[in-house]
Amino acid sequence: MAEPRELTPLQLDALREVGNIGSGNAAVALSSMVDKKVMLSVPRASLVPLVKVSDLVGGAETPVAGVYLHITGDASGSMLLLLEERSAFELAKLMVSTDPSAPLSTIEQSALQEAGSILAGSYLNALSQMTSLLLRPSVPGFALDMAGAIIDFILIEISQSEDYVLVIETEFDVSAHKIKGHLILFPDLGSLGVILGRLGVSA
Repeated sequence: MAEPRELTPLQLDALREVGNIGSGNAAVALSSMVDKKVMLSVPRASLVPLVKVSDLVGGAETPVAGVYLHITGDASGSMLLLLEERSAFELAKLMVSTDPSAPLSTIEQSALQEAGSILAGSYLNALSQMTSLLLRPSVPGFALDMAGAIIDFILIEISQSEDYVLVIETEFDVSAHKIKGHLILFPDLGSLGVILGRLGVSA
């Protein structure tokens, strides 16, 4: 059975709802962590060919920050929060309130890693609730590198992956600054159909 190349309207609505629920929960947690009001929105959810993931941030050679983790349970794979380097820099400085001209410190990198972990965990919890699938996230990793290198690393860690990924566009609003990122779910082979099938089942 061939994998779907686009989401059905029902699956798309469900995926947006998952993103909205997850971002709402993550915003509360992030606001508490940085002691600032953090708002998150989900402008769009989509199904993207694996070979075009790097294009989301301008190409494989675009410098980015990535927070990634593995998923085990009823549906397995990996999840990646991808931020263009400039966006990651701006978000880190807003979260930690340090010298805006200085390179990213260890504390700022940790803040980005924690933000990615909270966002991914909130999304997985929402997805689990809507699909009744058990989804367990690992401890997250963090990298500053080219988009292609980070994505290749994830694919090496995954033995067999789907040809499509689920993408939740995420917009951070911190102190009136809007910063865009992409939360990407890389499903292991066989997991995409399970997830989309559950999202396509009406209550």
